[in-house]
Amino acid sequence: MSNPFKNVLANIGNLAGGAESTAVGIDIGSSAIKVVEIKKKGGRAILETYGAIALGPYADLDAGRVTNLSVEKTSEALTEVLKQSGVTVASGAFSIPVQSSLIFTIELPAQLKEGEMASIVSTEARKYIPVPITEVSLDYFILPQKEPSFEEMNANDPKIPQKNLDKTSILVVATQNDAISKYRSIISLSSLSASFFEIEIFSSIRANFEHELSPVLLVDFGASRTKLSIVEFGMVKSYHTVDRGGADISDAISRSLSIPFSEAEKMKKEFGLFGNPTEKSLVDIIKIHIDYIFSETNNVLLGYEKRYNRTISKVIFTGGGALLKGLTEMAASSFRVEIEVGHPFSKVNAPEFLDKVLLTMGPEFAVSLGLALRKLQ
Repeated sequence: MSNPFKNVLANIGNLAGGAESTAVGIDIGSSAIKVVEIKKKGGRAILETYGAIALGPYADLDAGRVTNLSVEKTSEALTEVLKQSGVTVASGAFSIPVQSSLIFTIELPAQLKEGEMASIVSTEARKYIPVPITEVSLDYFILPQKEPSFEEMNANDPKIPQKNLDKTSILVVATQNDAISKYRSIISLSSLSASFFEIEIFSSIRANFEHELSPVLLVDFGASRTKLSIVEFGMVKSYHTVDRGGADISDAISRSLSIPFSEAEKMKKEFGLFGNPTEKSLVDIIKIHIDYIFSETNNVLLGYEKRYNRTISKVIFTGGGALLKGLTEMAASSFRVEIEVGHPFSKVNAPEFLDKVLLTMGPEFAVSLGLALRKLQ
């Protein structure tokens, strides 16, 4: 598995020559597959096509439901979405779901030589990984060190954690080999080849970030879970998952109002937190879940601030659930920092008449676009 951290925030506009001129990113999620094809022309990334297919119907479930499909069924859906969206390239970049991975940081002595690093990371990582080390693929990246500010250098305040310059922070990603094998089988059955695999969160960062240097929280609202990444200098400093997503909200609406899941999904998208005049309880049902996600998020932010003595400058929402009406307004009162909904398609050139559509659909395609962008670099 190739290192997913190289050039996470490489300059998108400056696409070096010699790379492939067409790239396809394929994001196989728990409720849908999304694909994006871009090409390079005159040093710019241009959108060729994109498409999505719901996986629910392949498991005899409603669209929007979380699935756990067989390799064969996933391959069938993948082949169909490529055909529908007119993707003809036989090779693609694939995301690996974050639930198949562990992401954590370890501290190592700063004076370690590059040659010693791999074996020491492997030894230290064993303490965090609940399965035999032979069952995972390890990647690691040295996190850039922030220069201490004048105030920090002159502070004797015991509440401020003093920087330990003898230590280096290493970000480690352990991915289950079984997950990679499953993806290889899907790809092979679909008569495709994989350029590389990348943990979805790194693709999402590439698609959503510009050149933010202060810590930013990226909140990815998926169907089955919400993923929280605190990113600084383009690197993941802290990562957490909240086991609640968009499908849980639709499920709760369906049960509370005794309506089919498909109708609940439609109602959620149409009204969101702005409410349905004929169904007064809709907002309360949705709010219970969002409150839970935001409360968990606040715990993560407090933990980060306590550990690093740094506050978050901005929150970026991505993923399909980021489009819930009224979500940013509710977030603004919960987090009291700038809230932004990611606009990944702003990284590529596309016909003007598509601007509005791409703006509203962008968050759903962040991972697939981020994969394609890396492939073009």
